[in-house]
Amino acid sequence: MQTRPDPLPRVPPSALVVAAVFSVQFGNAIVGSLFDRVGPFGAAALRLGCGALILALLVRPRVLSWPRRTWLGVLLLGLGLGGMNLFIYLAIDRVPLGVAVTVELMGPLAVAAAGSRRLIDALWVALAALGIAMLGVHGGAAFDVRGAGFAAMAALCWAVYIVASARLGTRVHGVDGLSAAMLVAAGVIVPIGLFQAAPAVADDPGLLAAFGGVAVLTSVIPYALEFTALKRMSTRVFGVLSSLGPAVAAFAGFVVLDQSLDSRQLVAIALVVTASAGVVLTAAR
Repeated sequence: MQTRPDPLPRVPPSALVVAAVFSVQFGNAIVGSLFDRVGPFGAAALRLGCGALILALLVRPRVLSWPRRTWLGVLLLGLGLGGMNLFIYLAIDRVPLGVAVTVELMGPLAVAAAGSRRLIDALWVALAALGIAMLGVHGGAAFDVRGAGFAAMAALCWAVYIVASARLGTRVHGVDGLSAAMLVAAGVIVPIGLFQAAPAVADDPGLLAAFGGVAVLTSVIPYALEFTALKRMSTRVFGVLSSLGPAVAAFAGFVVLDQSLDSRQLVAIALVVTASAGVVLTAAR
């Protein structure tokens, strides 16, 4: 049987991850106003439902020949995707966005730390963690234990997503495994979020088109890029590169939402970017 080549084979995997980060954060900035209209459950359901449908139509995964082990990997990746999307929205509903993203990013940083074998690796991870803390935690912000717990669950799901994606990517062609996992995630989250999504769409059917665009920017494009990148890069490097998220989110807020950046945030961005560049430059082949 003729196999399909992996997409973007000549693009450096680090560039794919950075592009994915920009796609997610700018997509979230553009559609930020829609969150209040559909609620956290509705937003997760519409984003995953639209994303899974679009990706399935574009990829049309060949799943009939997959062995049981591959299907178990798809199930694990799908659960990670679904939980990551739902829990971060539940967290944002209770705590400031910066705090939620800070806690969530402990997931990929934990994966990065677990893969460290040299002192320089640990130093880059520590520098990225310091930058994330400076950028995300604002003085005087109200602390909500349940909101922080939701963000911690999102971090755990993100770690599962990274590990499952790296392992599954070596057993399937292209992004077939990701497409199937997105269908699993949608199958779990969409029924849960219908109680918020259905009334909102009934009042304004245009939300389906809006979340179709959101799904492309925040799910289809970034997940496909990450899934492809993890075929050719270590989970440690991926984890630290993911720490660019808060920095890019701050930049997207400045460009799209006209949000200003103070000196502390600028220093934090510099630390995170330095750590992300450093881990790529010093990574062992």
